[in-house]
Amino acid sequence: MAKGKKYRIPHRRRREGKTDYRARLKLIKSQLPRLVVRKSLNNIICQLVEFNEKGDKVLTYADSKELKRFGWKVNCGNIPAAYLTGMLCGLRAKKKKISKAVLDIGLYRSTKGSRLYAAMKGVIDAGISVPHSEEILPNEKRIKGAHIADYAKLLKSEKPSLYKKMFSAYLKTGVEPEKIREMFEATKKEIEKNI
Repeated sequence: MAKGKKYRIPHRRRREGKTDYRARLKLIKSQLPRLVVRKSLNNIICQLVEFNEKGDKVLTYADSKELKRFGWKVNCGNIPAAYLTGMLCGLRAKKKKISKAVLDIGLYRSTKGSRLYAAMKGVIDAGISVPHSEEILPNEKRIKGAHIADYAKLLKSEKPSLYKKMFSAYLKTGVEPEKIREMFEATKKEIEKNI
């Protein structure tokens, strides 16, 4: 470890690799609420957060596990679920008269078409303005789950045993993975109707 009179110990969260303070400062200087998107293997969280000297204030919040109330029966960590979670967060933000935000993906690597950008697309489609480049967003087919349905059809016809293994969670809930687009549309309508 470095020593000497002029050595300054970095903040604890910087030492632990949890916060990039330079990136955070840039986001705070925009004076817009931050659209904070975080992911895990089976979950997506979207928040609109406002800076406060005493601690950040969460203005709206949406968790992909909430989608089950709106008819979503399968994995809450995929691209369609991320989009729906972003839409849910965006509609709640609109109710609170929030019209602009800036994306904060934290320490995640920026990957074109990822779940993080699917969630941002959901917020944008809900009517919140977020600065972005169109090419980084996932395409409409992926957002609606066409890639999942196509893969399920391929496996079902060529390798039925692998199909049952790969999509066992879907089949347990009584959902055919080939029909994920219909479930996506139904869930989206429920969110728009009830928020």
